[in-house]
Amino acid sequence: MSDPRDLRIAFSGSAGTGKTTLAQALASKLGLPYIPEGMRARLEMGLELHTLTAEALQELLLELWAEQKALEDQAQRDAGGFVADRSPVDFFAFWLLYRCGPRARTDAFHREARERTARLHRIVLLPWGAIPLVADGVRTPDPWRQRHYQALLEGLLLREVRAERMLWIDGEQTVEARLDRVLAGLAG
Repeated sequence: MSDPRDLRIAFSGSAGTGKTTLAQALASKLGLPYIPEGMRARLEMGLELHTLTAEALQELLLELWAEQKALEDQAQRDAGGFVADRSPVDFFAFWLLYRCGPRARTDAFHREARERTARLHRIVLLPWGAIPLVADGVRTPDPWRQRHYQALLEGLLLREVRAERMLWIDGEQTVEARLDRVLAGLAG
């Protein structure tokens, strides 16, 4: 493994796959800043996505994307690397899922997401359905909605990210087993 302080790692997957728990554990283990998912904080503060118009949802995604980029850039300057709870591909998958923006804006978002993805050392994809989806009042407990997003995301990752930069986590369920798998994948 290269110097952990220089690593830029992003987690990917639908809600309820354990991204936050594993990303926080990895960041702690490597001594890197953890970049949380911005949407989660908004949902925990009461944002109800289903009440947003298409335009408001598009603006929210752009706002979250701008925040993510700023946090990654700051972590890169201050610490040399980071562990992020979402990848650029996740943001673009949300953009497509919610049918945001006209073609020109989608093209621009896609280019920027690809450029940001190229800066990452690894994207860690967590599997849908490996751990039970918990109805926590924040995420939708509908497993098929989450599976829909996961399928879109996996297709984009296969197409957009070189295989050697991906780390696909199988069915490991404990945080420790997942962390060991990620650390082994970073070393290899």
